[in-house]
Amino acid sequence: MLEYLPVHGRHFKPCSCIFSLSICVRMHLFGAYFLSFTAVMVSASVSNSFRDCSHFFYMQTPPAGIRGTSLKKICQKYADKLRYATLYDGGRHLPLYSAYIFKKSDGKRRADTPWMYEPQLVSDDENSNMKVLPMTEDKSPLIEDSQTVLEDYIDAVEYRRGTLNPDQHQADPDDKSSTYTLTNVVPMITDFLETSWDPYLDTIRRRLNNFCHGKSYIVTGVTVSGATVRRENRDRLSVPKHVWMGYCCPRFDRNSPYEVRFMFPGYGGYALNEQTGNRVVEVPLKKLETFLRSQTDVDSDMTVFYKGCVSENTINKKRRDLPSVDLQPV
Repeated sequence: MLEYLPVHGRHFKPCSCIFSLSICVRMHLFGAYFLSFTAVMVSASVSNSFRDCSHFFYMQTPPAGIRGTSLKKICQKYADKLRYATLYDGGRHLPLYSAYIFKKSDGKRRADTPWMYEPQLVSDDENSNMKVLPMTEDKSPLIEDSQTVLEDYIDAVEYRRGTLNPDQHQADPDDKSSTYTLTNVVPMITDFLETSWDPYLDTIRRRLNNFCHGKSYIVTGVTVSGATVRRENRDRLSVPKHVWMGYCCPRFDRNSPYEVRFMFPGYGGYALNEQTGNRVVEVPLKKLETFLRSQTDVDSDMTVFYKGCVSENTINKKRRDLPSVDLQPV
């Protein structure tokens, strides 16, 4: 009677005696290798991590202490290149924040980019490049189950699609195009977006254009209310209560005017996503974090940037102040 040999948790029938011993051994080794290789491939394809796009965060460290339901960490890829990172709440069909590197720009928008969706949320087997949303009749139910679609906004007349990583903060045409995915979009009150948030985005653009001399890391996020956008008697996506932003520019112009200089290396702002009382409040990063900690779904140790965003000048000064050590010959 033949016994079955265990290989990586599986059992294989031993080779028939008509095979040579060397061939038999090779077959078993190949079986073990194949199973190990398959396991590696599967674990990589379902990885839920910012590892591949950590360079979009200051010191490669994402914000900490943000809670949600069924959180998905998306490395947003367009035209085979990683563009930015998004923390997506799959239960609410809402991005909680997008993190990106600001690029000096003229503030012009792209008007020819179609809206896209995130195939990674539909299936682990999908290509990681964002794709153009198909027409309604051709749309898979799996897309609607996993994320927001354009039809969700048809009857939500008081809202507009507001991008967390806005194309005004990008320069390369493909970087601009990559912002037009619905996993980077939240429903914003039209008046709030047009009269408050968009002007604030332009203020930040001009400030960083003029006074940031290195990379500027930006995180734009939301706090969550109980309001939702409904379609066909179903809650389709949550409506943000506040929209907030923080930037970190470690290398900046130290000779800039005082009214700007105190807003470096980092500063932030937040506003109420409502028809009235929606003026953007600009605050230091510590006050922004204090405000966010007072909201729901945020831990008491929530942080936006690693160590609050440190000026390169401060780091270099600390290095210069380190005591020198004379090494004596042994």
